[in-house]
Amino acid sequence: MAGSYDDRDGFIWMDGQLVDWRDAKVHILTHALHYASSVFEGERCYSGTIFKSREHSERLLASGRAMDIPIPYSVDEIEAAKAAALKANNLKDAYVRAICWRGSGEDMGVASSRNPVHMAVAAWEWGAYYGDAKMKGAKLDISKWKRPSPETIPCHAKAAGLYMICTMSKHAAEAKGCSDAMMFDHRGYVAEATGANIFFVKDGEVHTPKPDSFLNGITRQTVITMLKDRQIKVHERHILPEELEGFEQCWLTGTAAEVTPVGQIGDYTFEVGQLTRDVADAYEKLVRGIS
Repeated sequence: MAGSYDDRDGFIWMDGQLVDWRDAKVHILTHALHYASSVFEGERCYSGTIFKSREHSERLLASGRAMDIPIPYSVDEIEAAKAAALKANNLKDAYVRAICWRGSGEDMGVASSRNPVHMAVAAWEWGAYYGDAKMKGAKLDISKWKRPSPETIPCHAKAAGLYMICTMSKHAAEAKGCSDAMMFDHRGYVAEATGANIFFVKDGEVHTPKPDSFLNGITRQTVITMLKDRQIKVHERHILPEELEGFEQCWLTGTAAEVTPVGQIGDYTFEVGQLTRDVADAYEKLVRGIS
């Protein structure tokens, strides 16, 4: 599938119905368009099975609760919607996007409690998020924007509004020839990339930022479990900027990113080492059910 995302063949599940892809539209006065009142999930389907699908559906509902967006569907109903979207588009290997948002209704100011909450599920073929970086290592810029304090927004929700500074950071990075940008948090600690969590290696041990001001990704949690099962020491802690110089390897994790090696962050360079390759290979086998 290629071309503009609004001009494709296929179907999108919307509020209980399969709608022709080109007809899956919302009104210009949809509250989410003006005030970012939406939450979403990004998931990957491998050989017909969405990896950790129910965990994603549960997190979607949790994000809705955190953002005061009461999603009118259960986990089982969300699971059925995802299955229907995949089946309708005859997809076995795909990216799946489930999204819930405040629509148009009686409210068109900041408040939106009288507006209905909608849900849609789209699925499409999507290759490696960072292209050939999976082999040679991604090049990252360092963003001028910081992840906000938990006192300013529900930072553990996967909410549209939280990605505004991510979009700006990624645009700036791409303008410099980078794949992505690494962000610090409001205190100045290393946080994450614009849509992926980050890991570092030093002396055979793994270090990853403590997720107290950003989303604790499902792929992040999966990789930590994989490392611990292999008796590799994992330090979840606050990481200072000056520590970047001492790390030997680095990788990103996320549903879209999967496990992607990092070769450079700003002026700091990293090798695409054996542990990074082993983790990427093990994750690939895990999601595809290869023993």
